[in-house]
Amino acid sequence: MSDSSLRLVWVYPDLLSTYGDQGNVLVVERRARQRGLEVSRVDVRSDQPVPTSGDIYLIGGGEDRPQRLAAERLRRDGGLSRAVANGAIVFSVCAGYQILGHEFVNDLGEKEPGLGLLDVVSTRGEAARCVGDVLADIDGRLNLPPLTGFENHQGVTHLGPTARPFARVRFGNGNGTGDGTEGAYNDTVFGTYMHGPVLARNPQIADLLLKLALDVNALPPTDDRWYEALRQERIAAATQPA
Repeated sequence: MSDSSLRLVWVYPDLLSTYGDQGNVLVVERRARQRGLEVSRVDVRSDQPVPTSGDIYLIGGGEDRPQRLAAERLRRDGGLSRAVANGAIVFSVCAGYQILGHEFVNDLGEKEPGLGLLDVVSTRGEAARCVGDVLADIDGRLNLPPLTGFENHQGVTHLGPTARPFARVRFGNGNGTGDGTEGAYNDTVFGTYMHGPVLARNPQIADLLLKLALDVNALPPTDDRWYEALRQERIAAATQPA
């Protein structure tokens, strides 16, 4: 691995990779290479230590038991928490998002400690499962276009005082709290319930992760026609009457 390369880490693909979430790391890798950036990617299985030298870490969704196993191993390993302490960027989806919080409800119906990298607490909702396309407005401070994605979860995630809502829904459920919030973030850690994979639907978010990792304000332009066609298709699906 070159010292000058951008280091991407896909965390636990054997446990957390539902609904095509592994596509997120593929999108970040491709968009970096389109800008001529040298990229090194590591897929870290749950029986391997999480490296602390990564620049961007991506975590997907998973079923309840794999989520519990992933949380246990990430707590025991400690590598992801140390990487964040060193300034790494993390983007997480669904079960991965819950794991980054203070706690969630596991497959045994018990409160499971998370990593505490986001100031959120997740519970299990009593209402109908949140399923379907979502359209949401991303926090204006991030200067990104509307968020499109697919949600499939029964979790309800409550934000604490140091977590900002990643977006506010126009259509869909998001965090499931009824307050219109979707996802959460702080300076370097992001969480969302959106699948899709979400970065294929929203390539500008992938670019944001790259800019944060590189500490730059802008990236060279790239051809986004394919991505934009997909975005418009899915936005139309989210807004059409049921």
